[in-house]
Amino acid sequence: MASLLPFLLFAFVASITPGPTNILVLSHSSRQGLLATLPIIFGACAAAALIVLVVGLGAGETLLRYPRVQQAMAWGGVLWLSWLAWQIFRSTPPSLDPADTQEDGFSVLAAAMLQLVNPKVWMMAVAVVSVFVGGGDKTLRLLVLSLAFLLVSLPCMTFWALLGVGSARLMGSPKAFKRMNAALALLLLLSAWLTVLK
Repeated sequence: MASLLPFLLFAFVASITPGPTNILVLSHSSRQGLLATLPIIFGACAAAALIVLVVGLGAGETLLRYPRVQQAMAWGGVLWLSWLAWQIFRSTPPSLDPADTQEDGFSVLAAAMLQLVNPKVWMMAVAVVSVFVGGGDKTLRLLVLSLAFLLVSLPCMTFWALLGVGSARLMGSPKAFKRMNAALALLLLLSAWLTVLK
């Protein structure tokens, strides 16, 4: 496991850098708060770790062998992320009155599904398997790397949620929230479409 430290650094960079899931977490936490965002964080991180495991157990070879599967996944992901960007853009600002009830949060399953169509996650998983699995007991190494990825990504996503909560405290008006939602929607669209328009 000599490659664990470089892998932990890789997992940190992959998890902390902006991407569709980070933007969704930031947007959701700014409207719903940290507690309501925890299911998204857990679902997204657990799904990404599971994808590392699945890719290592053979799905990565399918992706590399059949570019059309990879392309179909990328376009499916772009379409869904575009729909999410539209939802963020048109979402209403949270009530500034704490007595008002809040809307339902994004579910664990929906966050996990986002990872399944997120091309960034699949390509990251292929890179993990290619670079960090190495020799020896492949299954054990995959389990360790998947668990390590989960443990690194959870605090990284929580950081993005805290940014969202902090930004909500700075927003003093519904108009400011609408501007932030528009900016986040645009960032989500850019991050989605740049994956297919290379």
